[in-house]
Amino acid sequence: MNYSTLKKGLAFSVVAVMGASTLASAQETPESSSSAKVFGGRGQYRTWTIGVNGGVMSPFLAIGGKNDFTNADVNLGYGVSLKKQLGHAFGLEGNVFRGKVSGTNKDFAGGNQFDRKDFETQIGYAVDLRGVVNVATVDFLRRENSVNFFVTAGYGLVAYSPKFTTGSGQVVDWKDKAGESNGSGDKKYVKEAYIPIGAGVKFKVSDRVAFNLGYTMHFVDGDNFDGTYAKGNNDKFSYGYAGLEFSLGSKSKPDLNWVNPLALMYDELKDPSLRQEVEALKTRVSNVEKSVEDLKKDSDGDGVSDQFDKCPGTPAGTAVDGSGCPLPVATAPVANANVTGFETIQFEFNSSVLKTEAYPTLDKLSSVLRENGGKALVKGYASSEGTAAYNLKLSKDRANSVKTYLVNSGVSSNQVTTKGFGEANPIASNDTEEGRIQNRRVETSRN
Repeated sequence: MNYSTLKKGLAFSVVAVMGASTLASAQETPESSSSAKVFGGRGQYRTWTIGVNGGVMSPFLAIGGKNDFTNADVNLGYGVSLKKQLGHAFGLEGNVFRGKVSGTNKDFAGGNQFDRKDFETQIGYAVDLRGVVNVATVDFLRRENSVNFFVTAGYGLVAYSPKFTTGSGQVVDWKDKAGESNGSGDKKYVKEAYIPIGAGVKFKVSDRVAFNLGYTMHFVDGDNFDGTYAKGNNDKFSYGYAGLEFSLGSKSKPDLNWVNPLALMYDELKDPSLRQEVEALKTRVSNVEKSVEDLKKDSDGDGVSDQFDKCPGTPAGTAVDGSGCPLPVATAPVANANVTGFETIQFEFNSSVLKTEAYPTLDKLSSVLRENGGKALVKGYASSEGTAAYNLKLSKDRANSVKTYLVNSGVSSNQVTTKGFGEANPIASNDTEEGRIQNRRVETSRN
């Protein structure tokens, strides 16, 4: 085999596969793609592939470097691979390959360097585990790509036997003599670790088949791969290959190697069913907002929403209780400093938080206390739900909420005295909700 023939063969393969890939892509329509979701997990994809490959091996690397021989021969290599795709961009691949690496010193002065004219190393087997990263694609906006570029790196073990010819013409073959004895007399190969680093491009031929072109550099942890201990530099060799990769698993699932997560995400956002769900959610939100507005509606402006107002149509300015009904005249609010009674402050069930409708009454009391002095007595009460001890504490908390408001408005703290009476002294029956609403109260008076 010569380099010219090799170049022509590889060029023809690339053109043929790219043409087939382009034709297959042109025949696909968006509707024919899988309905897989970007956040659906690996279970919705095919993730296992098996591959076969063949190519040429050389003692030289594309990145250069020092070698013990000046000329490289072109030799055949071949192997198989098994890969597990862990994500859209990363997978783990196991590789096993065999082949031959050889070279000469024919371009060196005298054809002899380090007392070596040529070498030939048989690779009995090489096995490694590599990480494979998909780094780019030429059609990234498609849901499923058809051309991917990848890089690889890993760790492996190579078993080899070198043979070389010395400057005097003596041939030394280490096959069946190399390596360490394992107790059975097997000394067939030398075994060394190596690090494979490579890159390549993958073409999608069909839903099940991909065509790969790759180049891998192997850095051997030893200086006897070419049968020559020379410069103290570890040896290396390269493998340029072409291969086919076959996707395993259910036909109904797409191959994760070719799925584009960004395009999938775009598809999900444009999914009609998702749009329907969004519109339905908007409708539900609108209904909830309308229900809230209905709950807040207060037609007569007495501070009690229509839903709880037992006395609708109360005249403006009328003091009402928690059910929206007018309070007795004796408890109506007055602005005169000489009047000792102020209207009742109502509270929600199990709450000591002041309602906004209580602010005007408290502001009037605050104004009288600040302008005319004197002291106020604040008495808290509760309805009969719960235990007596709890209701006593709740009534004290309600009274203290009123005092806090008055103090924050400028009234001196020593002008306000609070007392809690719990569920004692009800002003209405605790047997009905209407009565319990009236009993959840604070009464204020000025001494």
